Amino acid sequence: MASPAPKRIAQVIKVKPEHLEEYKKIHKEVWPGVLAALKRAHIEDYSIYYEDESRLLFATMKYTGTDYDADMKAIADDPETQKWWKLTDGMQESLIPGAVGSATGPGWWKPVEEVFRFES
Repeated sequence: MASPAPKRIAQVIKVKPEHLEEYKKIHKEVWPGVLAALKRAHIEDYSIYYEDESRLLFATMKYTGTDYDADMKAIADDPETQKWWKLTDGMQESLIPGAVGSATGPGWWKPVEEVFRFES
């Protein structure tokens, strides 16, 4: 049985200007437990970019599992990830109305629609 094609995901959020340097610094050495939770949940090729004029953080990743909702719940239930989110959420400003943090609905990072892809 062939595995499904990877799900490509893109998201945006703002970084608070007073936390930019700290945000960059901690992302140079993401906690091993957070990375392990992502790997267990079939997240691959995860990158975060920064655009200075808009203060936007732009994230891209691939999901290669078969049960996205269950894998995202597993990440959210991971104690190390919960501690990481508590640290990083305070450095960010969600673009989703009513959002209060990564661990609660309606979401924290805003999903972005893919409008073009080139694969060779």
